[in-house]
Amino acid sequence: MPTIEILSPAMTVPARRAVSVRLTRFLAARGVAPGHVVVHFTPSEPNTLFSGGVPVAALSPADAGEGLRHARVTVCVGADRDEAFRSELAGEIAAALGLTERTPFLYIEFRPTDPSHVYLADQGRLRPADTPRRNQP
Repeated sequence: MPTIEILSPAMTVPARRAVSVRLTRFLAARGVAPGHVVVHFTPSEPNTLFSGGVPVAALSPADAGEGLRHARVTVCVGADRDEAFRSELAGEIAAALGLTERTPFLYIEFRPTDPSHVYLADQGRLRPADTPRRNQP
């Protein structure tokens, strides 16, 4: 049920896929079913993300080179996940996005979410994420 929403400058499909696969593998290694990992990318339009009244795009020099320019990330994870898990996941997100010493802005916010408050499609019906899947016919 982990959901990771990434708002950043547009990324290519291969780059988005690489980030998604890396984060899915990281979470799967910690007991999360790969099919429960959702990664959503939204390209940020110029001058729509500000920090301290300044567009974050202006904080990144034009010659910043490779790596992450800026991003805002919102992560919904089970309320039972501890600080160590969140810290490791934050580090993995930063690495997957290409954080460098020249990245001027990366904001990662965790929203602990009770799985009973998340609904998933299951054979044409919705079920809370904390209930088992229906039996396959």
